[in-house]
Amino acid sequence: MLPLGDDNSDRVIFPWVNIGLIALCVLVFVVFQGMGTDQQFTMAWSAVPAEILSGQDLVTADQTLQDPASGQVFVIPGLQPTPISVYLTLLASLFMHGGIAHLFGNMLYLWIFGDNIENRLGHGRYLLFYLVVGVIASLSFIFSTSVFGGDPTIPSLGASGAISGVQGAYLLLYPHRRVRMLMFRSVVDVPAVAAVGLWFVFQLISGYASMQGGGDGVAYAAHIGGFIAGLVLVRLFTMGRRPAATPQRYFGPHDRLSGGRRVS
Repeated sequence: MLPLGDDNSDRVIFPWVNIGLIALCVLVFVVFQGMGTDQQFTMAWSAVPAEILSGQDLVTADQTLQDPASGQVFVIPGLQPTPISVYLTLLASLFMHGGIAHLFGNMLYLWIFGDNIENRLGHGRYLLFYLVVGVIASLSFIFSTSVFGGDPTIPSLGASGAISGVQGAYLLLYPHRRVRMLMFRSVVDVPAVAAVGLWFVFQLISGYASMQGGGDGVAYAAHIGGFIAGLVLVRLFTMGRRPAATPQRYFGPHDRLSGGRRVS
């Protein structure tokens, strides 16, 4: 399942913050992470459970591993010195990614779902909401690592925890909004409760499998924690703010008067 677009017919403000978040993630990956090649930067600025739990910056040696099948030798860089407080990596890591596919997938979801939440919350509240649920997502990963005996020196990075929070908010605010999905080589429109709900179910199943030793390097606990945080907190962020008025639309000859919806 891959989202392609959703109904934006009620959007009345331009999503400056959402676009800025996407641009910042791309900038960090291209310039500071060197398109994913600068492992020293990545290992210095990622959020590390052991560092957050102890408050101490950790530096570890590189590890050399050999693929038993091909004989190829890999060097996995160790943790690097963090030039800021380790607690600030909870924010810095939200704008870093492990590869192009990781970046593309996250930015696609943020592009589709984020503008609707910004339209509902407004620019300032949306930015604060995004950062809060992102930090909670990172803390969820750290908590699960500690409770379930994971390796506390494995760092986490990526915007997916914060974006999961955006999806949680989207599910609560727009459960019946149509989302265009690519499913089994077909493009279909489904309600958000199905599109986002199925995504969350997959996170739960994958997270359980990860705890049973079937880990694939994805921080599912961050996804789950961020999603629940977004679901719970979005009402708090909408307090005192009225929904933006839907702009008047003029239907052309190709618009269906019964629905009048178009997807981006």
